[in-house]
Amino acid sequence: MIVWLNGTHGAGKTTTSALVQQLIPDSRVFDAEKVGETLMDITPGLPETDNFQHWPPWRPLVVETARRVLDYAGGTLVMPMTVLVEKYWREISSGLAQHAIPVRHFVLHADQDTLRGRIEGDTVMGPSAFRLAYLEPYAEAARTWLHKEAEVIDTTDLTPPQAARQVAESLGS
Repeated sequence: MIVWLNGTHGAGKTTTSALVQQLIPDSRVFDAEKVGETLMDITPGLPETDNFQHWPPWRPLVVETARRVLDYAGGTLVMPMTVLVEKYWREISSGLAQHAIPVRHFVLHADQDTLRGRIEGDTVMGPSAFRLAYLEPYAEAARTWLHKEAEVIDTTDLTPPQAARQVAESLGS
Protein backbone atom coordinates (compact mmCIF):
# COMPACT_ATOMS: atom_id res chain seq x y z
CA MET A 1 0.00 0.00 0.00
CA ILE A 2 1.01 3.60 -0.51
CA VAL A 3 0.08 6.41 1.85
CA TRP A 4 0.51 9.53 -0.26
CA LEU A 5 0.82 12.79 1.68
CA ASN A 6 0.05 15.64 -0.69
CA GLY A 7 -0.25 19.35 -0.02
CA THR A 8 1.87 22.37 -0.73
CA HIS A 9 5.11 23.53 0.83
CA GLY A 10 4.71 24.32 4.50
CA ALA A 11 1.79 21.94 5.07
CA GLY A 12 3.98 19.51 7.02
CA LYS A 13 4.40 16.59 4.60
CA THR A 14 8.04 15.76 5.32
CA THR A 15 7.77 16.00 9.09
CA THR A 16 4.43 14.19 9.19
CA SER A 17 5.61 11.39 6.89
CA ALA A 18 8.42 10.43 9.28
CA LEU A 19 5.94 10.35 12.16
CA VAL A 20 3.36 8.36 10.16
CA GLN A 21 6.07 5.82 9.31
CA GLN A 22 6.68 5.30 13.03
CA LEU A 23 2.97 4.60 13.56
CA ILE A 24 2.47 2.11 10.71
CA PRO A 25 4.12 -1.28 11.13
CA ASP A 26 6.35 -2.42 8.26
CA SER A 27 6.41 0.95 6.55
CA ARG A 28 9.07 3.08 4.89
CA VAL A 29 9.24 6.68 3.69
CA PHE A 30 9.89 7.14 -0.02
CA ASP A 31 10.28 10.76 -1.11
CA ALA A 32 9.55 10.91 -4.84
CA GLU A 33 11.50 14.16 -4.95
CA LYS A 34 14.62 11.96 -5.04
CA VAL A 35 13.48 10.69 -8.44
CA GLY A 36 13.33 14.30 -9.61
CA GLU A 37 16.76 14.99 -8.16
CA THR A 38 18.15 12.05 -10.13
CA LEU A 39 16.69 13.50 -13.32
CA MET A 40 18.16 16.91 -12.46
CA ASP A 41 21.61 15.28 -12.19
CA ILE A 42 21.59 14.07 -15.81
CA THR A 43 24.30 15.77 -17.87
CA PRO A 44 23.95 17.45 -20.14
CA GLY A 45 20.72 18.47 -18.53
CA LEU A 46 17.22 17.69 -19.66
CA PRO A 47 15.19 20.53 -21.25
CA GLU A 48 14.92 23.45 -18.85
CA THR A 49 11.88 23.56 -16.59
CA ASP A 50 10.88 25.22 -13.35
CA ASN A 51 9.68 21.89 -11.89
CA PHE A 52 11.00 18.38 -12.54
CA GLN A 53 7.43 17.06 -12.42
CA HIS A 54 6.99 18.55 -15.90
CA TRP A 55 9.55 16.12 -17.32
CA PRO A 56 7.55 13.21 -18.77
CA PRO A 57 9.89 10.52 -17.33
CA TRP A 58 9.33 11.63 -13.73
CA ARG A 59 5.80 10.28 -13.30
CA PRO A 60 6.34 6.73 -14.63
CA LEU A 61 9.67 6.55 -12.80
CA VAL A 62 7.89 7.35 -9.53
CA VAL A 63 5.37 4.59 -10.24
CA GLU A 64 8.04 2.09 -11.24
CA THR A 65 10.29 2.92 -8.29
CA ALA A 66 7.43 2.59 -5.81
CA ARG A 67 6.32 -0.68 -7.41
CA ARG A 68 9.82 -2.14 -7.32
CA VAL A 69 10.38 -1.12 -3.71
CA LEU A 70 7.06 -2.66 -2.66
CA ASP A 71 7.79 -5.83 -4.65
CA TYR A 72 11.14 -6.09 -2.90
CA ALA A 73 10.36 -4.98 0.64
CA GLY A 74 6.57 -5.27 0.95
CA GLY A 75 4.77 -3.29 3.59
CA THR A 76 3.66 0.29 3.14
CA LEU A 77 5.33 3.25 1.49
CA VAL A 78 4.65 6.65 2.98
CA MET A 79 5.20 9.15 0.18
CA PRO A 80 5.34 12.88 0.97
CA MET A 81 5.06 14.64 -2.39
CA THR A 82 3.25 17.68 -3.67
CA VAL A 83 1.36 16.98 -6.89
CA LEU A 84 -0.81 19.91 -7.92
CA VAL A 85 -1.31 19.12 -11.62
CA GLU A 86 -4.38 16.90 -11.95
CA LYS A 87 -3.08 15.23 -15.12
CA TYR A 88 0.12 14.23 -13.29
CA TRP A 89 -1.82 12.83 -10.34
CA ARG A 90 -3.99 10.79 -12.73
CA GLU A 91 -0.87 9.42 -14.43
CA ILE A 92 0.68 8.38 -11.13
CA SER A 93 -2.46 7.01 -9.51
CA SER A 94 -3.54 5.07 -12.62
CA GLY A 95 0.01 3.72 -13.00
CA LEU A 96 -0.08 2.43 -9.45
CA ALA A 97 -3.57 1.01 -9.98
CA GLN A 98 -2.33 -0.91 -13.04
CA HIS A 99 0.04 -2.70 -10.66
CA ALA A 100 -2.79 -3.29 -8.15
CA ILE A 101 -1.13 -1.04 -5.58
CA PRO A 102 -3.71 0.52 -3.27
CA VAL A 103 -3.19 4.22 -2.55
CA ARG A 104 -4.57 6.20 0.35
CA HIS A 105 -4.28 9.81 -0.72
CA PHE A 106 -4.19 12.47 1.99
CA VAL A 107 -3.86 16.22 1.60
CA LEU A 108 -2.26 18.07 4.47
CA HIS A 109 -3.96 21.43 4.28
CA ALA A 110 -3.41 24.74 6.03
CA ASP A 111 -4.77 28.18 5.34
CA GLN A 112 -2.70 30.55 3.19
CA ASP A 113 -1.55 32.75 6.08
CA THR A 114 -0.36 29.74 8.06
CA LEU A 115 1.47 28.30 5.05
CA ARG A 116 3.12 31.65 4.30
CA GLY A 117 4.19 32.00 7.93
CA ARG A 118 5.64 28.50 8.04
CA ILE A 119 7.60 29.01 4.82
CA GLU A 120 8.89 32.45 5.82
CA GLY A 121 9.79 31.22 9.30
CA ASP A 122 11.42 27.94 8.25
CA THR A 123 14.66 27.70 10.23
CA VAL A 124 15.92 24.66 8.29
CA MET A 125 15.34 25.66 4.66
CA GLY A 126 14.92 29.38 5.21
CA PRO A 127 12.38 31.56 3.42
CA SER A 128 11.93 30.45 -0.18
CA ALA A 129 10.44 32.30 -3.15
CA PHE A 130 10.13 28.91 -4.90
CA ARG A 131 8.00 27.49 -2.08
CA LEU A 132 5.93 30.67 -1.77
CA ALA A 133 5.20 30.57 -5.52
CA TYR A 134 3.22 27.35 -5.02
CA LEU A 135 0.68 28.81 -2.59
CA GLU A 136 -1.70 30.02 -5.31
CA PRO A 137 -1.39 26.90 -7.52
CA TYR A 138 -2.14 24.84 -4.40
CA ALA A 139 -5.20 26.96 -3.59
CA GLU A 140 -6.44 26.54 -7.18
CA ALA A 141 -5.87 22.76 -7.14
CA ALA A 142 -7.62 22.52 -3.76
CA ARG A 143 -10.64 24.44 -5.12
CA THR A 144 -10.90 22.54 -8.40
CA TRP A 145 -9.90 18.90 -7.89
CA LEU A 146 -7.37 18.03 -5.20
CA HIS A 147 -9.59 18.08 -2.11
CA LYS A 148 -12.14 15.88 -3.93
CA GLU A 149 -9.45 13.26 -4.63
CA ALA A 150 -8.10 12.86 -1.11
CA GLU A 151 -8.78 12.77 2.58
CA VAL A 152 -8.07 16.31 3.77
CA ILE A 153 -6.37 16.86 7.11
CA ASP A 154 -6.32 20.51 8.15
CA THR A 155 -2.95 21.08 9.81
CA THR A 156 -3.53 24.77 10.49
CA ASP A 157 -3.91 24.16 14.22
CA LEU A 158 -2.33 20.71 14.48
CA THR A 159 1.14 19.69 15.51
CA PRO A 160 2.88 17.20 13.21
CA PRO A 161 2.35 14.36 15.74
CA GLN A 162 -1.38 15.16 15.81
CA ALA A 163 -1.55 15.16 11.99
CA ALA A 164 0.35 11.85 11.87
CA ARG A 165 -2.06 10.32 14.37
CA GLN A 166 -5.02 11.43 12.24
CA VAL A 167 -3.50 9.76 9.19
CA ALA A 168 -2.73 6.57 11.12
CA GLU A 169 -6.20 6.49 12.68
CA SER A 170 -7.80 6.92 9.28
CA LEU A 171 -5.78 3.92 8.11
CA GLY A 172 -6.88 1.91 11.14
CA SER A 173 -3.34 1.76 12.56
